[in-house]
Parts: sequence; C-alpha cells; structure tokens
Amino acid sequence: MAKIKIFISSVQAEFAAERKALHDYISADPLLGKFFEPFLFELLPATDKRSDKVYLQEVQRCDIYLAIFGKDYGFENASGISPTEIEFDYATAHHKTRLVFLTTHTTKERHPKEVKFVIKAQEVLVRKRFSTADELKAAVYAALIRYLEEKEIIRSSPFDATLNEIATLKDIDSKKLDTFVRIARSKRGFPLNESESVTTILTHLNLIYEGRITNAALLLFGKEPQRFFINSEIRCANFRSTIVEKPIPSYKVFKGTVFELVDQAVEFVLSKLDYTIGTRAQQTQIPGKYEIPKEVITEAIVNAVAHRDYTSNASVQVMLFADRLEIWNPGTLPMGWTIEKLKQLHNSVPANPLLAEPMYLAGYIERLGTGTSDMLRLSVAAGLKEPEFIQDEMFKAILYRTGTEQAAEQVPNKYRTSTEQVKNLILNFTEGEMSLKEIMDSLNLKHRPTLLYNYLKPVLELELVELKFPETPNSPKQKYRLTAKGNTMQKQLKKLK
Repeated sequence: MAKIKIFISSVQAEFAAERKALHDYISADPLLGKFFEPFLFELLPATDKRSDKVYLQEVQRCDIYLAIFGKDYGFENASGISPTEIEFDYATAHHKTRLVFLTTHTTKERHPKEVKFVIKAQEVLVRKRFSTADELKAAVYAALIRYLEEKEIIRSSPFDATLNEIATLKDIDSKKLDTFVRIARSKRGFPLNESESVTTILTHLNLIYEGRITNAALLLFGKEPQRFFINSEIRCANFRSTIVEKPIPSYKVFKGTVFELVDQAVEFVLSKLDYTIGTRAQQTQIPGKYEIPKEVITEAIVNAVAHRDYTSNASVQVMLFADRLEIWNPGTLPMGWTIEKLKQLHNSVPANPLLAEPMYLAGYIERLGTGTSDMLRLSVAAGLKEPEFIQDEMFKAILYRTGTEQAAEQVPNKYRTSTEQVKNLILNFTEGEMSLKEIMDSLNLKHRPTLLYNYLKPVLELELVELKFPETPNSPKQKYRLTAKGNTMQKQLKKLK
C-alpha cells in the first residue's frame, strides 16, 4: 500500500523547529511511519521551479494538508495573501483532508490578517489548540490515528488512543484531574484551569472523542484503573541477597493511576536504600542523599510505566537486591533502535504518546529524549557503576548501588556466616534495644549488607535476637533485642572471656 502523503504547512519561520520535529516524529514513529509520508518544503533539493508552484503541486499530490496557525501571518504576495492561506484555499478546493492546529495566543496577540485567516478556517474545520511542541505532537498523533480508523486502514488503534468500549465520564476522577491541572499549570504553564469542565480538559489532552474516553484517560485519571486494566500495576520486591530467593523480606503490589504507581514504587525503593546525611559546613540546610540518586530511580520507573506495552498481561516489576535495582517492563525499543542509541541524546518516540504527554506536563518526565542519558550522567556523578539497559523478552534497566563489588563479594549465593561472627554480635549486644546503626557501630562495621546477611540473619534464625516490631520488619523505627536464649548465650560467652 502506498503511503499517505502529508503536506506540513505553516506561516514562514514561526514554526520552523516544530515543523521539522513533526516531520521527524511522524517518520520515526513505528505506527505512523508505516502509513504516512510527511513532506517539508525545506527538505526538497534545489530546483529552478518557482517555489509557489512547487508548494501547490505538493498540496495537490498530498492526501492530508496539515497547517499550524500562530501569531504571524507571514510573507504576503502582490495581492496581500500569504503562501499559507493560498495553500489552505488550494487544499480546500481540491477536497483534501485538512488538519489545522492553532496556538493558544489571544486575538490581540495575532496579526489582524492571521485573525481573519483563523476565522475562515474555523468556519469549515474543527481545529485543535496547543501551547507547547509536545502538545502539538500529541494532537497530531491523535488526529492521524483517527484518520486511519475512519478510513478503515487500521481496525484497532494503539492502546493509549483506543476509545474504551465500557468506560464513561463517570469513571474519571474529577479531583485527580483538578490536581493534575494545578500541577501542570505550575510546572509547565498548562493553559487551562480547574474551573474548566472535565470534558474540556480531556479534549485539550486528546483523551476524549465524540463523548467517548480513551484508555489513556483511564490510566491517568480513572477512579479505578485496574478495573479496566488488571495488568496496570507495579510489583515491588526487596531481596536480602544478590539473587531472587524466598522468603522475600518485603513484597508489595501497587495499583492506581500511572502517577500513583510511580509515586508508590519510588517511595518503596527509597525506603529500603541507605540515606547519607551531610553537615551544614557549606549551607544552612543539612544535605542528604540516597545511595542511588532519586532522580535516576524516578526516571527508570517513569520510563517503565510510560513506555510499557499495555496489551501485555505482564506487569512492571521493581526488584531491589543487595547490589542493584532492576526495573522490568513489558515493552520494546522503537523499531531500529539500539541500546547504544538509547544512551545518547535522541528523538523522543514514546510508545504511548497520549499517556506520556500528561506525565510530561505534570513534571514526571523532565526533558523528553534525555532521560536515559541523564540516568547515566547522574549515576556516574554519584560514583556508581553506569546503569545497564537490556532488551530481551522484557526491557530491563539495572541501576547499581554503592558498594556493589563488596556486596557481590560478601553476599554470594550462600551467606558466609561464621560462628565467630554470631558470637561477636551477641557479645556486643547491650541491654535493652538496639537500632541497626547502633549495632553497626558496636561491631565497627561500615557496610550494611554485611551486617544484615552475615550477622543479623543467622542470629534471627537461631532465635538469639528478635525484632521489636515483627509485624513490620522494615519499619524505620525497628529495633532489635536479645531473646531469653540470646541472654543465656551472652552470659556464657562472657564467662569464657
């Protein structure tokens, strides 16, 4: 099947970067690139033909005329008409499908002729407003998917753009939507406010079409997203060693919107990591840092949620080991991409554009296309081993903890525990309760996994030591104390000294 030709038009110069970005985005997207062939006049080789003639020839050849209206009217010919308006009229006369995207500028901000042009287009078309380049991408993506569906070129749309057959507006949580709008206005200058209706906000985000909501709308703002998508969850586990083994000390399955999934998973990981507190030597506030930078953890988990394959029955998995953090998601890299390309600055080709755009607006995705390179940079700056990315049956991101080499050496498949270590811990146990830090200090240990696996694990199994809060073993207030059996052993050891 021949590709559908798109003529990308605009007033001169005002949207040069956006037009080029649209061209590259459509060409690179695995689905859009399969069906569409975008045209940009700037990419044509030099020719002796008049530019206005070439423009009109390309408009006539195209199937879709895509225009962007902004503040400027652009260059005017002898009759006082811009090339963009001439193209628009030509596309109208030749019955081309016209997609018009309009900036959110006010009438006062626009050139008077541009205002008249907008009114003319408005009389024959329903046009879409946008305020950022990423909003423009999402709007174009949604419009082109609708085109493919209406022409019956595809019978099922991508997961995020698919209109849910069961859900209604009653399944959208208006409070969650209001919270998103407040955050998006603060972080990214989102043009709408909480007073707008749910329909208006969802329409702006391309999440509703003719009264029906998309799957992306449910994942982002649904009251109970897992009622519709049971696989949209994150399974988090914390293992004591460097391998998967039972019993698992801490295991959680998180549900909710994509924003809630990310927040819960990040908090789970941070609660298990070491946190170093500095001094006020150079600033008034006491500085602190996690052993893996929070930004790196968040980026990896956000990527797993935003870019996963939601048609898969698998879930996102977050697994914390003694030496590393692994994040798995049922997804794949864009067609033709390699791990090396992923590590470099690259174009953003999100697997779920309608899901990714609101996550960007809410600040969960900072700079589209730079996330993985930021993860590498921040990890190395923190003195950690460079993260690894693996693509097999699932996409995996592996982030390394501090003391990775020591952990691998000290916590092999079988714990290295000696009788002397058990004796040493019991002898150094003071009366009453002790925290992990107090125990480490008493044994002059610097590496937490060594204490956990070589000392505490065996004495807990031998019932020489017990937890103060056995129901919540990972409580930040957790303390340890000798059992009656441990007290007896301590007395016997002291007599032998």
